[in-house]
Amino acid sequence: MKILSKMALVAIISLTGVSAMDCTAIYGKGKEQIKLATGSPGELGLLEALAKAFNTKHNSSLCWIKAGSGESLRLLKEKQIDIAMVHAPKAEKEAIKEGWAANRTLIGSNEFYILGPKDDPADIKNSKNAKEAYSKIAQKQALFYTRADNSGTHKKEMSIWKNANVKPSGAWYVANKDFMLATLKKADETKGYFMSDSSTYKLAKNELKNLEILYAGDKVLINTYVAMTTENPSKLALEFVKFLSSKEGQDIIANYGKEKYKENLYENAAYAKQYFE
Repeated sequence: MKILSKMALVAIISLTGVSAMDCTAIYGKGKEQIKLATGSPGELGLLEALAKAFNTKHNSSLCWIKAGSGESLRLLKEKQIDIAMVHAPKAEKEAIKEGWAANRTLIGSNEFYILGPKDDPADIKNSKNAKEAYSKIAQKQALFYTRADNSGTHKKEMSIWKNANVKPSGAWYVANKDFMLATLKKADETKGYFMSDSSTYKLAKNELKNLEILYAGDKVLINTYVAMTTENPSKLALEFVKFLSSKEGQDIIANYGKEKYKENLYENAAYAKQYFE
């Protein structure tokens, strides 16, 4: 019996492509499961709120796989997941063009803040734009944390360095290779500069001892989120993407965080549309 049980488990894993152990969390107990990869929206609880609302209308569950945008898109390309929730416009459009992804749907946005120690050794506070802020950090060789993980945040960071004509390297430029919250905490502990998304900052700001927002407001720092499916999605996966852009889904996104953190962590798609590429 034990051998048969093990064989059955192997069969289930091979059919689904991603085993239950690969799920960072599973929301719901429904018969049909969606596999979705994303980073911060999962870390901060937004995905759970969306999944719970969706599951009340469907006999479904949602497997969240914690991954940055680059990894999420790789999993989508390999058909190991049904949906990628990502923030990497150039890579998203390439995926659509190459034909292995479909149904790119704007769902909302946040923005990036350039955080640093309160004494601001690189003097970025009065920078005219993000490019100037990054240039000053490099000129000062002030401690800066990069996620270095091909995530949407890392892609954005590298595009700013490129615009600033800087190829960052050296002891001051530290690769943390972790997710947003963990890297933010590391930067705070060591008084380093870091570009965090606004949602994570709002959640963690009361715990930060050394960092504050030193630069924000450049249009280039707006961070749009989309949901994308494989080229031949299941009916349930399509329904979930439609739900994300529905009034109910958009209300959840726009209001998420207000009750617990006294401010919303994300903007809805109607706001994000003006920045959508």
